[in-house]
Amino acid sequence: MNYAQQRQRERFIFTSESVSEGHPDKVCDQISDAILDAFLTQNPFARGAIEVLATTNHLTIAGEYRGVVMSRNDINEVAHRVVRDIGYAQQGFSWNNMQVINLLHEQSADIAMGVDASSTKDEGAGDQGIMFGFACDETPTFMPAPICYANAILKKLSEGRHAGLYPELGPDAKSQVSLVYEHGVPVRAASIVVSTQHRADVQQQRVREIVLEAIRSVFPKDWMCDEREIYINPTGQFIIGGPDGDAGLTGRKIIVDSYGGAAPHGGGAFSGKDPTKVDRSAAYAARYLAKNVVAAGLAKRCTIQISYAIGIAHPLSFYVNTEDTALVDEAALERILPEMVNLSPRGIREHLQLNRPIYQPTASYGHFGREYHERGASMGAFSWEQLDLVEALQGHFNSIVG
Repeated sequence: MNYAQQRQRERFIFTSESVSEGHPDKVCDQISDAILDAFLTQNPFARGAIEVLATTNHLTIAGEYRGVVMSRNDINEVAHRVVRDIGYAQQGFSWNNMQVINLLHEQSADIAMGVDASSTKDEGAGDQGIMFGFACDETPTFMPAPICYANAILKKLSEGRHAGLYPELGPDAKSQVSLVYEHGVPVRAASIVVSTQHRADVQQQRVREIVLEAIRSVFPKDWMCDEREIYINPTGQFIIGGPDGDAGLTGRKIIVDSYGGAAPHGGGAFSGKDPTKVDRSAAYAARYLAKNVVAAGLAKRCTIQISYAIGIAHPLSFYVNTEDTALVDEAALERILPEMVNLSPRGIREHLQLNRPIYQPTASYGHFGREYHERGASMGAFSWEQLDLVEALQGHFNSIVG
């Protein structure tokens, strides 16, 4: 039985998880992307591969960069600002007294040689690898429903905390949403798990009230599961959070960043990487193409895989899988989509305008399923969520979708 047939089973349950912007790994992702944004503000063609480790009152910043002149103090100030804005001013992790060790250095000349354009070759990929993009018709954002709801719960709690509505809560939180599918369609929640950091003087009943309010505001009423299947702070308390409770690293939440496990992931993380790194840019391009395919009505589900070799401009492979849901031939999509978008690193950067400081907002609550020009994000962020190829795709396959 193939995957498409599996999805037509009469009933199954699928689960996705998310984490808040105060989760230790997400703290690191946001710092990495904020530093990248600072580099791109100074030079749109700057290079960066920035990694962060966070633990009790400590950050280590490592990796490489090229094309910018920034002092270590200026880079460290970016990190302090991010931690402050997230809301960490706790005894074990505070923006104003955490130690920062900055080990950033110049990019390897060997990597630069492979990536740089010259008179004899176009700009090459920053590394080898496989990247995936995915879209489905389960939600208005063309994302799998479980990760959408898992993200939405935590965004609701975060918005309330920053607005002063939930002063009892801390920045760190996790969610897990299990949805019942009937004949491949999500119909209701089977269980919901939320763990959220809180002040020591707050009773768990108050935490439960806050979280239930957020859950109910996100889910349709007829989708709610029995309250006995809603697990809130199941350990009993969650006072020590963030990097003081658990060390964080850049790039450790790649499934949260993408499709919640409902689609493949190539393995490469996104945050901290400039758009010459196809781990990031090609994953965005693959999502862009898959989303436009589904939005055009050509398929209900679409997975796209692209592969690259370091220093080589053109993709080595381009694969489309619609899980037997397409109205058109997958081979035709494999031929036409690369003609619509130049999938070289340079082509992707220019088509999606990726050489801009747009990346910190992507580093929490997912890189996909977001609104183009999302409120609070930099102008032009989430350009890969545009649906500007729909008309062209429908026009090409007019006899089928028309």
